[in-house]
Amino acid sequence: MPEPQHHRPPNPVPASAMGRALHALTAVIPALGEGSHELNLTADRPDGTGVTTELNVTVAAGSVHVDRSAEEYMRFFTVLTFALEQSTVRDATLIAATSADRPRTCGWEVREGWLHPIDAADLRSAVTAHLAADKAASLVFCSAPVLRRPR
Repeated sequence: MPEPQHHRPPNPVPASAMGRALHALTAVIPALGEGSHELNLTADRPDGTGVTTELNVTVAAGSVHVDRSAEEYMRFFTVLTFALEQSTVRDATLIAATSADRPRTCGWEVREGWLHPIDAADLRSAVTAHLAADKAASLVFCSAPVLRRPR
């Protein structure tokens, strides 16, 4: 009698996408600087369904604190990995909102397997379409910093 075979997904996520996701997080967090940051990641699949996940991160001198459970962190990391891998995600954006006296926001879009800055004007039009006018008026929209892509 033949041995049972384990089911393997047809296209496993390459380790390189996981490495890029880890590199992206280690590039985004210092780029945002000290403070409390809410990272919102939205990914659209080719079938039209979407996935949204968020991660709250507090950066202080010499420390980073993730204010989510391990499961929520892994969900965020997994969605980011699949977004950077590109075979199961059509469009993805990462928006960072920083809490301060006057909150600011910046964002990146996933293209060609990496995070590319969204221009402040484009970000404003995209974000304000989903917010109440008073909340949108309190935000400062910034162009996201360019993140060094791993080799």
